[in-house]
Amino acid sequence: MSGYISKLISEGESLHLDFKYCISDSRKIARTLAAFANTDGGVILIGVRDNGSIAGIRSDEEIYMVDTAVHLFCSPEIKYTIRQHDYAGKTLVEVKVEEGSEKPYRVRDEKGKWLAYFRHEDQNLLANRVILQIWKKEKKKTGVLVKFGKAEKILFGQLTENNHITLQEFRRLAGISPWRAESILANLAILKIISVIPSEKGFSYELNHDALRDLEESYSAL
Repeated sequence: MSGYISKLISEGESLHLDFKYCISDSRKIARTLAAFANTDGGVILIGVRDNGSIAGIRSDEEIYMVDTAVHLFCSPEIKYTIRQHDYAGKTLVEVKVEEGSEKPYRVRDEKGKWLAYFRHEDQNLLANRVILQIWKKEKKKTGVLVKFGKAEKILFGQLTENNHITLQEFRRLAGISPWRAESILANLAILKIISVIPSEKGFSYELNHDALRDLEESYSAL
């Protein structure tokens, strides 16, 4: 088992792995739990510093804080397993989170507002309305319908020239409502025609030329 922990630590923080030196606030750990559940799942190692050095946990209070985060600050309830490991003479806690089937998983903040986070590289980022629409649409069994109208042509033209666009730019250029712009971007993201590019500063959208070409070939073959 020490080999398993050594391998995790050597990989460093990533899309599927997060280190926590300690847990002093259940709300903060709730963000990571929700972000993993909203993305591809992942592992939280408690008792490990960001640089990979071993600190160990102080007491079973860390486990209680995780349980509190799940039951009081997350909705819907997140599925997870928790294990303790003896490593380098210290105790570490491994929290394994499954990817959820009831996205979005939200976290209640200090003001009582429910917010959804997702995992991007080694960060937890706040989901915007396009990502929320993606999760909502992916639940539907009927799939998504994309019509290549004026707004879509404007979008593709802009992406072909500049490679990326923001929601605000798309809305302004196409002269459409926020909801429609978000819906179009969400549909195209689900079909992999565009990619969502998140950052701490905001979101932009890029064209997946290969996916668009495949779709156009499928239509021409009909």
